[in-house]
Amino acid sequence: MGILVHVLLTAVAVWVSTALPGIDLGEGTTGSRILTLIGVAVIFGLVNAIVKPLVKFFGCLFYLLTLGLIGLVVNALLFMLTGWLAEQLDLPFRVDGFWPAFWGAIIVALTGWVLNVIYDKVTDND
Repeated sequence: MGILVHVLLTAVAVWVSTALPGIDLGEGTTGSRILTLIGVAVIFGLVNAIVKPLVKFFGCLFYLLTLGLIGLVVNALLFMLTGWLAEQLDLPFRVDGFWPAFWGAIIVALTGWVLNVIYDKVTDND
């Protein structure tokens, strides 16, 4: 159940990022757009679970030299990769360039964090 909730929260965060110019969800019915967001959230989760640790491991020197700021660039590139993979899977989700990906990744990270904090507070049984 936790993975499903995480995918749904990520889908909402990706949806918020589509307010930026350069990040497009495409046209379609509400149902198809929701399915697209869920698909993109799954892709984004897989990219972050598989590719990001490899990049961090092989690029740890750059993380140290830039005091972690290279992480913003890495997140933008991973968001671009997510957009590219979504297009390859015929999902109508596009990220047009580095700067929309940069700001989109920041928005997805912040929105996802806020949603996770809210979810944790709501489900806290203490």
